[in-house]
Amino acid sequence: MAGLEAIKYGRGRLEVLDQLRLPHEFVYDNVSTCEEAFDSIKSMRVRGIYCSAVGAPAIAIVAALALGVELHHKKDDSKTKQETIQYINKRLDYLLGSRPTAVDLSNAIKLLKRVSQNAAQTTNATDDNVACADVRNGYIVAAEKILEDDLTTNLAIGRYGAEYLRRQQMPIGEEDNDDPSKFFTTSPPCTQGAMDKTYRKLSVLTHCNTGSLTTSGHGTALGIIRSLHKMNYLDHAYCTETRPYNQGSRLTAFELVYENIPSTLITDSMAGALFARMKDIKNISAVIVGADRVARNGDTANKIGTYSLAVLAKAHNIKFIVAAPTTSIDLETASGADIKIEDRAPTELTQISGAIVGKDGHVDVNSTARVAIAHQGINV
Repeated sequence: MAGLEAIKYGRGRLEVLDQLRLPHEFVYDNVSTCEEAFDSIKSMRVRGIYCSAVGAPAIAIVAALALGVELHHKKDDSKTKQETIQYINKRLDYLLGSRPTAVDLSNAIKLLKRVSQNAAQTTNATDDNVACADVRNGYIVAAEKILEDDLTTNLAIGRYGAEYLRRQQMPIGEEDNDDPSKFFTTSPPCTQGAMDKTYRKLSVLTHCNTGSLTTSGHGTALGIIRSLHKMNYLDHAYCTETRPYNQGSRLTAFELVYENIPSTLITDSMAGALFARMKDIKNISAVIVGADRVARNGDTANKIGTYSLAVLAKAHNIKFIVAAPTTSIDLETASGADIKIEDRAPTELTQISGAIVGKDGHVDVNSTARVAIAHQGINV
C-alpha cells in the first residue's frame, strides 16, 4: 500500500490533507491562495512535526507552494519585475505570520526572497512581461525544490537511521534461531563477500508524530521505522499516545496501521514498564524521536514527554536517536537553555473527543495500568 501523503502537488495545483479530520475522515483541501495556506497552517490542518511547529517541513512546503500556485496563475498582476518582487516579499511576510516561530518556515522564506531577487537581477529580458515571468518561474522552481529536497532528506534519514541500527545488532548462534520470522540474514558490516550471518530483528519506540503527515513524505523518526520495515529489519514498532494532543494515537498509530507495520500503541507512562518487561523479549534497541529545534551544541527541543523517554532509554541502555533535517538546526541558539518553551492552550488537556484511531477501528493497544533534551543524552 502506498504511503500517506500530507501534500499533493503538481505545478499550478496544491492539495493538503486536513489532519484535523483524521482519523475519522480522509479529506484533501484545495489550496490555491496564500490566505488558504495561512488558514490551513494556523488552524493546524497541516502540521509541522509537533503542535508547536517549530520544526515544520510540511508547513514551510505548503506556504512556499501556495505562493507558487498564485504566481503560476499570475494572481500578482505585476507590470514590472520590481512589482513582482514586491508582491512575493509581501506575500511571504504574510505567510510567516501563520507560524512565526517555525524555523523551517522562516528559513524557507529567507531562501525564496533571495532566489526571487537573484532571478530579477539575472534575467536578460527587456520585455517587462517576460521579465515578470522569469521572476515568477525562478520562485516556482525554488519552491518546488524545497519539496523535492525535503523528500530526498527524509529518505536519506530513513536509510541511514535504519543502517545505523542494523549495525548495532550482534550476530546470533544457530541454537537461538527458533523462529525464522524474528531474524534477518545479511553480511556483517564492511565485509563484502564474507559469510552471511543471522541477526535478530529489532523493535523501537517512537513519540508524537514524525511521519508522512508532517513532511513531504516518508518522515523523519517514523521514516526510520518505515525503512527498517522495508529492509526487513523491524520486529515491532511501539508508539506513545503523546498527550495532551494525542498525536501518537491519532496520527502515528493511524500511519502505522495504514501501512501494515507491526505496531502497538501504549500510554505515555508505560514506556519504563515496556523497557523493563519487553526489552530482551522484543529486542527493543532504540527510542527514535524527531526535533522541534536543535541548538548549536546539540541540545534538542521536542514534544513534552521526550525528556522522560531519554532518561528511561539511558537507564535501560537503549539507544536514543533524534532524527531531523538540517533545516531544524538553529545555529543562532547556543543551547537548550535558550530555546523558548511554548505553553499550549489548557483546553488541549481538559477537552476530550472520542475518535477511533485505526482504520476500520483496529489498532493494537497495550493499556497496562515541549521540553529541551541535553545533547549528552542523545546517542545519534
